[in-house]
Amino acid sequence: PTPVIHWIKEGGELPANRTFFENFKKTLKIIDVSEADSGNYKCIARNSLGSVHHVISVIVKAAPYWITAPRNLVLSPGEDGTLICRANGNPKPSISWLANGVPIASKIPN
Repeated sequence: PTPVIHWIKEGGELPANRTFFENFKKTLKIIDVSEADSGNYKCIARNSLGSVHHVISVIVKAAPYWITAPRNLVLSPGEDGTLICRANGNPKPSISWLANGVPIASKIPN
């Protein structure tokens, strides 16, 4: 008999309100994908004679994006200032600091 198809995400739930099935549930479609959608998805086919499954690994890559965008800083002579640069992506981006186009070394205050 024709098997019934079922999809699960290992260790979690299928993305809510963004998951659609096509082609008699043989195709799982996820719209507006995010990094949280990475993981292992299992397709299970079952009928009265048994079942079979296959695991599909999904890795979502992301260009660097700001977690907290840097802000301009206006200081008077003698004041202290802190510049914050928080970015993420997949793979995780490296962050470099430059002053007037010249790389600067990190200094840890005492």
